[in-house]
Amino acid sequence: MVYAVFAPLIFAIIIPFLSRLKHKIHTGWLILPVPLLIFVYFLQFVGSDFKTSIATVDWIPSLNISIDFYLDGLSLLFALLISGIGALVVLYSIYYLDKEEQIGHFYTYLFIFMSSMLGVVLSDNVFVLYTFWEFTSLSSFLLIGYWHYRERSRYGALKSMLITVFGGFSLLGGLILLTIETGTTSIRGMVEQADVIVNSPYFLLILVFLLLGAFTKSAQFPFHIWLPDAMEAPTPVSAYLHSATMVKAGIYLMARFSPIFSEVPIFFILLSLFGLITLAWASYMAVRQTDLKGILAFSTISQLGMIMAMLGFGTSYAVFAAVFHILNHATFKGSLFMIAGIVDHETGSRDIRKLGGLMTFMPMSATLALFGTFSMAGVPLPFLNGFYSKEMFFESSLGLGGYSGSFVEGLVTAIPIIAVVGSIFTFIYSMYLFFGTFRGKYKENELPKEPHEAPFMMLVPPMILVIGVIVIGLFPNFFNQALITHSADAVYGADVTKDIKFWHGWNSRAFQMSLIVVGVGLLLYLTKKKWDSIYNYFPGRLNLNRVYDWIVEKIESASNKITTFYMTGSLRLYITLIVGTIILITAGTILFTNGSDFEISDVSSISAAEVIISIIMAVAAIGASIAKNRIAAILILGVVGYGLSLLFVLYSAPDLALTQLIVETVTVVLFLLCFYHLPNLTKDTSSIVYKGSNIVVSIAYGLLMMVIGMTAYNSRFAETISTYFTDNAYKLGGGDNVVNVILVDFRGIDTLFEIAVLFGAALAVFGLIKLRQDKGAK
Repeated sequence: MVYAVFAPLIFAIIIPFLSRLKHKIHTGWLILPVPLLIFVYFLQFVGSDFKTSIATVDWIPSLNISIDFYLDGLSLLFALLISGIGALVVLYSIYYLDKEEQIGHFYTYLFIFMSSMLGVVLSDNVFVLYTFWEFTSLSSFLLIGYWHYRERSRYGALKSMLITVFGGFSLLGGLILLTIETGTTSIRGMVEQADVIVNSPYFLLILVFLLLGAFTKSAQFPFHIWLPDAMEAPTPVSAYLHSATMVKAGIYLMARFSPIFSEVPIFFILLSLFGLITLAWASYMAVRQTDLKGILAFSTISQLGMIMAMLGFGTSYAVFAAVFHILNHATFKGSLFMIAGIVDHETGSRDIRKLGGLMTFMPMSATLALFGTFSMAGVPLPFLNGFYSKEMFFESSLGLGGYSGSFVEGLVTAIPIIAVVGSIFTFIYSMYLFFGTFRGKYKENELPKEPHEAPFMMLVPPMILVIGVIVIGLFPNFFNQALITHSADAVYGADVTKDIKFWHGWNSRAFQMSLIVVGVGLLLYLTKKKWDSIYNYFPGRLNLNRVYDWIVEKIESASNKITTFYMTGSLRLYITLIVGTIILITAGTILFTNGSDFEISDVSSISAAEVIISIIMAVAAIGASIAKNRIAAILILGVVGYGLSLLFVLYSAPDLALTQLIVETVTVVLFLLCFYHLPNLTKDTSSIVYKGSNIVVSIAYGLLMMVIGMTAYNSRFAETISTYFTDNAYKLGGGDNVVNVILVDFRGIDTLFEIAVLFGAALAVFGLIKLRQDKGAK
């Protein structure tokens, strides 16, 4: 299992080298076996006798963080979608992307994303999950912005990253609180302590943080605005990220943690309410779009809202329907994205206003689109898997209850109505997508290219997905027993056994709701031109994208003002800010941790030589600050450093003395080499405020260092390690001089780099001297 997760990441390292062969063989063919083998590996777990499995790799034992991969029904379903559709996307991209493009970059980003998604759905440790979660945001940013020379691609990539990373930080806060409250980093361990979490004073905060993480990732209202702009990515990316993987990460998160929250009314209210709002709003807005991928983007948002709402319902039937629709949505939406890419690839346009009548030129693409769109619309046909889960959605919306309160009771009453309204617009945009593209009048003069059917191999990936639509529709219970039931069990936290049937009788309220959707949807689609002017009034000019742009603009403006304030080019100001910050943070830490306790009863006695050297150093420091001659200031400053070397000698630290001696010599030499460029000290016209601030900062920093030096001896936050060194210096290092053994054995690597630093400094001095000599020779 570990190899399956990291295999794409490992191959991502060698893809740039494989891409050098792209003129002989397309890079996609070389890497296609990777997701195929991963899919086959996970396929072996599918079956009615499925058993969970665990794989563990130590990572940070001191923090109780290990890479724990846990394979249950839910993670198996997602792993199959990630690897299976990933393989189809790689095959599709071979014919979609030209060899002349930077396909090495594309496949590297794609494989990083694939590995990240596998890590998200298989991780049991919450911090490992979060690490992979952020990698999905980073890699999706690179994929969406693949055509970086396009302004809209850069805008869409940045927008998706800002929104999803905001949610990622919220998720991290929730995971930290969960870890504190339960004392474990294991998701399974947290689920077992659901009562502890629910009764925690931080419960509402935990829930909100997790919801923000899930809502931003799965494009729930009002965070859905990043998904349409992400359509600027190449179509293989859209087919992968926005049908089966990235946008499902938030769904997965809620499904994984739902056993903890499912019995709490606020979870039902928030998840159901926002899910249904997302469903209704996105399906309504999809009808307004004119770009094929824009329609599919809003359709994805609406479908995600439906799944999120069903998870919020929390009943066993709703959970089963949600899991079933995750599978169904991946099949028909993945195929539709690929068909949209084919239309764009073979006609040169995705604008539905310029398309029409393409069935004659692209019969195979039209046939595949027919199955995909009708399944998405929930048309009641037994060979369309979308109808089954759509009807289950209706059924689950009717079976809610057990919650008290006027608002909740009103919400329960409104849920079936909102579900029907959202589904009506789903039917409309599905018909609009298919008939607007493949039927109607052919607009020859509107298209940049003469349309023709795509190469057969380019049609194979959507064809496989459409076959999945049909096979699942014809034999739903085969998939139910082998996969769906196990996934639903993992989400619900108990056994969920359901029979999937097409026909429930004319008296079935869910079937009646489906008939209403088809009937009203068909009527509204046929009369679309008469009522679509409503979009001019609602939403009209109201647009959440404007809110996002305004927020980003204000943040950029404020950050620019702040940066302009302190980035003045003044080295003095920079040093003052840095030193001032150090003073405030360190002094505050000492104050609030009671670190200012002085204890000098057992310190060494001070000799007269040490007092004399200290006085000389103090006088030299003051003299350097008031000297008017540059050479004098440099030499006096050197007295301070050499005095410190003498103190190290007196305190029996010859190694430190030697190091200080070398560093001080190098520093003085560097000052002398830069002598010409140093400021003239004879003319000081600075104001009193200027001088006063220098004095205040200098004295404060000096006092701080003195306090740190005096308190460091007494302030112990951990057991001292000196005893270990004295006890083991001879035994492990073979030396009587403890300091030497520490430097050479216990901290040998540290000493090596210290020597490297000194060597680098010596080379720099030598280089400056040679440079000066060369200039003098000229």
